[in-house]
Amino acid sequence: MVALVSTVAYLGLEARGVEVQCQLANGLPAFKIVGLPDKAVGESRERVQSALSAMGLALPPKRITVNLSPADLPKEGSHYDLPIALALLAAMGVVDREAVSEFIAVGELALDGRVIASPGVLLAAIRASEVEKSLICPFEQGPEARWASGIEVLATPDLVSLLNHLKGNSRLPPPQPGEAEPARRGANLNQVKGQEVAKRALEIAAAGGHNLLMIGPPGAGKSLLAACLPGILPELSPAEALETSMVASVAGTLEGGRISRQRPYRSPHHSASIAALTGGGLKVRPGEVSLAHLGVLFLDELPEFHGIM
Repeated sequence: MVALVSTVAYLGLEARGVEVQCQLANGLPAFKIVGLPDKAVGESRERVQSALSAMGLALPPKRITVNLSPADLPKEGSHYDLPIALALLAAMGVVDREAVSEFIAVGELALDGRVIASPGVLLAAIRASEVEKSLICPFEQGPEARWASGIEVLATPDLVSLLNHLKGNSRLPPPQPGEAEPARRGANLNQVKGQEVAKRALEIAAAGGHNLLMIGPPGAGKSLLAACLPGILPELSPAEALETSMVASVAGTLEGGRISRQRPYRSPHHSASIAALTGGGLKVRPGEVSLAHLGVLFLDELPEFHGIM
């Protein structure tokens, strides 16, 4: 019989559902992961095996096949460790198959069985809320996951604690939602002497959400004026704060589950690459443009940026 555990694949700010299927069959002992995994997912075999060994469990001498369905969807990241381990434990009969099938699980495994934080937990929690399932995530990311209301969150520090909870031997305490940080007021237009026309242009741009191009000699105050722009923008609404936090969650910069009402302000150096600005890379990550979503992106020395001018 096949054991099933749900998890997610991250595509930008979307979490797609992925089903982890594990089967134990007779034959030469082997451990295969299929379903278009990348290098990090392929290495899950070693992390899962070491984590089980740290618990005193050995892999059965069977042919172990783990399929990540749908098979044509690319799978990237180390957050597949925990769902693969749970599916394998369910196939081995260590935990109840029906119990683990009700959860969406994300998290990286350490060799000693600890569950380590991985980017994107907030997106996984929102996905769990949409499909009306519970979520299993790393302990330190429990406050982040609790921002998705209406779901049960199991924030576990290690694999042993999670198994004891699923078997009813002990209970994992429910995590508390992370704090919503108030907006911090930085530079403001009171610090700018003169420049009445420029300040008026800044106010119009802030009121209408317009782009702004500042041209002037060095020392005219362009950088100071740009730094003042977030100070005259309104605070993020709760929906907007959650939206910017989703970007931060994918980027792995949402620490302690703290959601801020402060509008982002990003000022990349003109030597930044196109991938750093727009995102991308072998493992796709948000760039400066995405990190400045609903905030301010200040491109100082605009003509010096490669590929823009």
